[in-house]
Amino acid sequence: MNDREMTNPLIQLRDVERSYQTGPARTWVLRRINLDIGDGEFITIMGPSGSGKSTLLNVIGMLDNAWAGEYSLDQNPVHKLNPRQRIELNKRYIGFVFQSYHLLDDLTVAENLDVPLSYRNIKKSERAALVADTLDRFRIVGKKDLFPSQLSGGQQQLVAVARAVIAKPKLILADEPTGNLHSAQGEEIMHLFKKLNDEGTTIIQVTHSERNAEFGHRTINLADGWIVN
Repeated sequence: MNDREMTNPLIQLRDVERSYQTGPARTWVLRRINLDIGDGEFITIMGPSGSGKSTLLNVIGMLDNAWAGEYSLDQNPVHKLNPRQRIELNKRYIGFVFQSYHLLDDLTVAENLDVPLSYRNIKKSERAALVADTLDRFRIVGKKDLFPSQLSGGQQQLVAVARAVIAKPKLILADEPTGNLHSAQGEEIMHLFKKLNDEGTTIIQVTHSERNAEFGHRTINLADGWIVN
């Protein structure tokens, strides 16, 4: 990692905490998270189930707004933004691969891939060409007119990854990105992430896979909501 990345991190988290009120008690999911992630880093987050990995990813992805602390994304103070501003920032910067796909059920595969492009100022003809290229890259051309319910779990995961990368986001967040793929497909996806990272995309992945972790520059370990590196 070079000095520029550390002096100007893409992501800064300061004393970020997340908890839930359960009756009279408070359950803590994240505790005093202090973390800098450089522009162009490939970070792996690991830890046992319930350690706060997915919650941390959701905070960074601005899908969870009920946290305390300070969060800066590319010098945008997320903690000071209202929900609408956070949504706009998410659309501009982030591609998200969800563990449970989160494809839009009433859209075809091709239409799902077009969604992130529709957030950007791209001509319709260029969008169609990008969708066609991505369908070909992921070898899912034959699925383009199918709906998510007509796909297997592995196929849905491939479409979810394709949707996350199609608009070349500055930041990719991936929650168990290969969890529903067979080993060859999973390896292919990780090599794709590595290529995107080599081209400058910052990637944060949550995984239980030591093999997947090897693709990253460093690993952040969580336990009971705390960073334990």
